[in-house]
Amino acid sequence: MNIKIETLIHALSQLFKKDIISADWQTMPLQGGTVGNVYLVTGIAEVAGGEQLPYRIVLKIQKQWERYGDPGSWRREYDLYASDLGTTFSDAFRWPVCYHAEINAEENEFQLWLEYIDGVSGLHLTGDMYEQAALELGRYQGKLYAEQPAVLQSLTNLSHPDLMKNTYLRYRSWPVVYDYIRSEDCEFPQHLRRMLIDIDEHADEIFARIEKLPLVLCHRDFWVTNLIYADGTMVLIDWDTSGWGYLGEDLASLIADEADIDHMVEYYHRCVPAYYKGYSEYADAPPISDHCVYEMILLAFGYRLVEWYLHTEDEEEKKEHVRTLQKIYEMKPGPAQS
Repeated sequence: MNIKIETLIHALSQLFKKDIISADWQTMPLQGGTVGNVYLVTGIAEVAGGEQLPYRIVLKIQKQWERYGDPGSWRREYDLYASDLGTTFSDAFRWPVCYHAEINAEENEFQLWLEYIDGVSGLHLTGDMYEQAALELGRYQGKLYAEQPAVLQSLTNLSHPDLMKNTYLRYRSWPVVYDYIRSEDCEFPQHLRRMLIDIDEHADEIFARIEKLPLVLCHRDFWVTNLIYADGTMVLIDWDTSGWGYLGEDLASLIADEADIDHMVEYYHRCVPAYYKGYSEYADAPPISDHCVYEMILLAFGYRLVEWYLHTEDEEEKKEHVRTLQKIYEMKPGPAQS
């Protein structure tokens, strides 16, 4: 890949807060797909005067693409880093520092040179880390809701409050998943089929309850792979889906999105109170008994898990998707499930 040496030197000068005069580099892919790629760039930077500094920095290259119902999402992370949103974070909850950002309007592509975070992520996160993530998210959203800093009004490229609802309605209108759980061919246990059908039958009433909750700034991809725990701090990456959403919406992703299946029910019961506790430190929250996290999990991931089940040939993966639905069933508030 081509790296502009002058851009690298500028980013490294910001990283070290020193006058970097030269640097070598090697790149290694970290993650990415067809529309964006993320690289770890490493090497030795030289400071004026001869000092040699080893470095690690992340380069994210994002091309234009269109997400259903959210056309501006491809460049949202660039727009957010170009704003003052970074001033709203705390030492305990933040995003990676951006040392350089540039956008190429002709090629519809941007580059971000970001802080490399060496920490715990994904399924290596512990229950205490899940709980801390929920607590700090609640504090962050509660503080923004209470203080309404001017930067919130200046953010013009954010996803719409109805994104979760519209995504659910799109899934519900898709015969592949909708008809499957109602068909004689469906291999799911009857109680899981009933759970999914029930959410459809009560969707209007559920969304009416959700829409009475406070509207907060959501990350909307708040799952374990986008969380990095390092030195007591939660660092959150990949902000391209962020926007206005409802209280608790991000918890649905934390608990259910390709999650630690064995601990889903435990983390649900730990994270919801921690989140409300954090939020309530800054803003008045509705009674915790009125939270809609369980419903949001089903609305956001019920049909998605059916889709994943139908589109894999791997029998073990199929079992994992059914097991995830079973854990969601076990979370249901109220009398014990049979």
